[in-house]
Amino acid sequence: MIGWELDLALYPNHELVRLASKIPWDDLAQEFGRLYVPDLGRPGIPIRLMAGLHLLKHTYGLSDEDVVKGWVENPYWQHFCGEVMFQHHFPIHPSQMTRWRRRIGEKGVEKLLEATITAGKATGTITERSFEKVIVDTTVQPKAVQHPTDARLYRKVHAAMLHIAGLEGIKLRQNYRNLMDWGFRKHGGHAKAKQFKRAKRVLKSLKTMAGRVMRDVERKIDDACFQKHRGTLILSHLILTQKRSTKGKVYSLHAPEVECIAKGKAHKPYEFGVKASLAVTHKEGFVVGAMSCP
Repeated sequence: MIGWELDLALYPNHELVRLASKIPWDDLAQEFGRLYVPDLGRPGIPIRLMAGLHLLKHTYGLSDEDVVKGWVENPYWQHFCGEVMFQHHFPIHPSQMTRWRRRIGEKGVEKLLEATITAGKATGTITERSFEKVIVDTTVQPKAVQHPTDARLYRKVHAAMLHIAGLEGIKLRQNYRNLMDWGFRKHGGHAKAKQFKRAKRVLKSLKTMAGRVMRDVERKIDDACFQKHRGTLILSHLILTQKRSTKGKVYSLHAPEVECIAKGKAHKPYEFGVKASLAVTHKEGFVVGAMSCP
């Protein structure tokens, strides 16, 4: 399908059109261009597209999937990311945003924040005098994890062990796949009915089955494979041995940095994520600094 030129169709005084002209895209391309190898792998995605998607993601508080989906529907977002003609297909797969963040690292994210500060100065939103007085505060940055219950964690440990066994060709004595699914459903049913003694007995069975599979994998795995899956095995062992009073509990297998932070909110007394520190200007409330504090 033939697109149409964005410059001829968009309102030139729109906020995103004006903002796109103030962000130093060339500096970002020069900074992140060093992370790409021209003659290795498939052609890289334009840096302005990836940087623009991340700026839009945090501006509107969207997930990776939602910002990619919204990009196809919004011509102003496409112009902001450097497109000349309106596009009718997804620019990237959402998982590529995660890989790009890993590639640029913490310094790369700081470079994106620096670009927003530069744009704020260029548009007159902030001035040099704004930096004389800033407010520093901490909050919780929620992580994309399910509510961590013991039953769910035991089930994830069991699934991780089956995954390792499948990758390494390990033949287990018993995989407990059907029993784990049955037990997880029974535990949820007992807990919903407030039959806590029955739920506790089922929970103990889930822990036993996950532990048996993990020990079976550890017995049959060699040293090279152990080093390959060392992180998962250690986290699984911590999940199966931690108790209610354990300090530094593991709440997520794929995001072990997650902490349980008490916020004191009536609707949400606890939040699961990482503490983050923000610095904003006193008058304008413009973010000039951010740091995660795991």
